[in-house]
Amino acid sequence: MPTYNIKVKWGKENYRVDVNTDEDVMLFKAQLFALTGVQPDRQKIVCKGVSLKDDEWNIELKNNAVCLLLGTKEELQTEPVEKVKFIEDMNESELATAMDLPAGLTNLGNTCYMNATVQCLRAVPELRDALKTYRDDMSLAAAQSITLALKGAFEQMEKSSTVTPILLLQTLHMAFPQFAAAGENGAYRQQDANECLTEMMKMLQQKLPVAPGPGSSKYNSFIDQYFGGSFDVEMKCVEAEDEPVSKSKENFLQLSCFISPEVKYMHSGLQSRLKEQLTKMSSTLGRDAVYTKSSLISRLPAYLTVQFVRFQYKAKDAINAKILKDIKFTMEFDAFELCSPELQQKLTPAREKFKEIEDANMEKAAKLKDTRSTGDTKEKTKQLPYWFEDDLGSNNSGYYQLEAVLTHQGRSSSSGHYVGWARQKGDVWAKFDDDTVSQVTSEDILRLSGGGDWHCAYVLIYGPKPLEVPADVEEVEPMATE
Repeated sequence: MPTYNIKVKWGKENYRVDVNTDEDVMLFKAQLFALTGVQPDRQKIVCKGVSLKDDEWNIELKNNAVCLLLGTKEELQTEPVEKVKFIEDMNESELATAMDLPAGLTNLGNTCYMNATVQCLRAVPELRDALKTYRDDMSLAAAQSITLALKGAFEQMEKSSTVTPILLLQTLHMAFPQFAAAGENGAYRQQDANECLTEMMKMLQQKLPVAPGPGSSKYNSFIDQYFGGSFDVEMKCVEAEDEPVSKSKENFLQLSCFISPEVKYMHSGLQSRLKEQLTKMSSTLGRDAVYTKSSLISRLPAYLTVQFVRFQYKAKDAINAKILKDIKFTMEFDAFELCSPELQQKLTPAREKFKEIEDANMEKAAKLKDTRSTGDTKEKTKQLPYWFEDDLGSNNSGYYQLEAVLTHQGRSSSSGHYVGWARQKGDVWAKFDDDTVSQVTSEDILRLSGGGDWHCAYVLIYGPKPLEVPADVEEVEPMATE
């Protein structure tokens, strides 16, 4: 084990540090962060004129080597109650906290599809809370096993900087043997991440109970409550004008963004799904006829999952070939135009409140600019409920913000590489490339729209856009759904 005791100079301060070059460079930076308070991303380490890279030991070290640390720590806060811990005294949980990075997942051999899926699901705080309180009902069903395994993985990820999800993988393989398929060399084959996400959601749908609250009796599970939406569907026969229009309801856990030569934006890809033509038996004509199927959303869930239909099966090559086309998506999404007139009417009160707060904030900003105020003008705020008062788990405004992205890099769903991306706070995101976790920005996320061999967005998870009002404003009850 190549461990060296070196000297680190930072301004007027000198430190003796034990460095193990078998470990990641970021662990060394975490040591220096613990000693100096200089964040790892603000550190520049120079040894004999060479700057240390973030991802490799490109400098030669030996005992008593001298390194220069350049960088300033953030503005001093009040003295911490607890004394600073050195890296050798930290457990894995404390190290992850010091690095301010969430836990990564070890790739167990083409299991990036599962790792990326887990990281995207973990981006939903309500789901994390639901799994924390979930209790074993002693069932041997696959749904029970998957739910408990996912709960266990989430718990491990709270305590460690890197988790090896062997139990979750084994459980997934037992429940869905197709995911355990091996290639010619005996290694696991790559699988479709959206298929993994869909199957996991189905398992949770069977076992995870509804969150207690208004309207919870209408749902059978937490997944239906927080991820489930519904369509108002109308079927009209194109060839028989006199045939009555049939009306029905359809439920969904995921919206599909179809990709065609005309589609350049996610919104238009979603709209194309809402009106389509199909052939079915006509009771009036007594034969197959062309029908127009029109769908409008009648219930918006708190968390809206959108799949980009990027893979098409090519029989000649027996693969799901990928459509690489650039399809733009936004950090904020407004689903209003996809909704039925009845739902649009119910969404209006919360939308007007958003507009009222936005106008008030703009007016305050203008006044501050006029007065050239330099004082602390940040006021305390609170979030209003994002659900209808009689439907916990719904979205009462139609406004969403992007919370997680699952991307694919490669040319087919059965090859390439999957990565998860999740919002941490504000414009700060985490990139989960298996056990390698790094911070990225919203700008990096918007570059995932496709158009080449770079990571392409495959599945998006949108969460409710928070409505923040001054803390002293009386809370306005959201409008009921009925």
